[in-house]
Amino acid sequence: MPRSVNNVASRMRRKRILEFAKGFFGRKKNVWTVAKNAIEKGWVYAYRDRKAKKRDFRALWIQRINAGARLHGMSYSEFMGKVKKNNIGLNRKVLADLAMNYPSAFEAVVKKLN
Repeated sequence: MPRSVNNVASRMRRKRILEFAKGFFGRKKNVWTVAKNAIEKGWVYAYRDRKAKKRDFRALWIQRINAGARLHGMSYSEFMGKVKKNNIGLNRKVLADLAMNYPSAFEAVVKKLN
């Protein structure tokens, strides 16, 4: 009995990977083995960086809140401690936006803490 290789499925699998590689430079876009490696590596980076993005933004928000709090004579930790103690339901993202774009609103939050 002849060996069945299912060429249709193999070609579709290769074609799908090469479609993902569209726009890559050099052999990464049209040579199967190189494209497959590049795509898999890209997916690893994408997975990793979806997690890293959350850490990066949190760090950025903390820096912005710290800068805003120091303008009012407080450190970041003091400020956040008072925010929690006074049950102010604003998260770091919102506080950072206030500190950066709406200093008067951020000042109102600081005055509410005292």
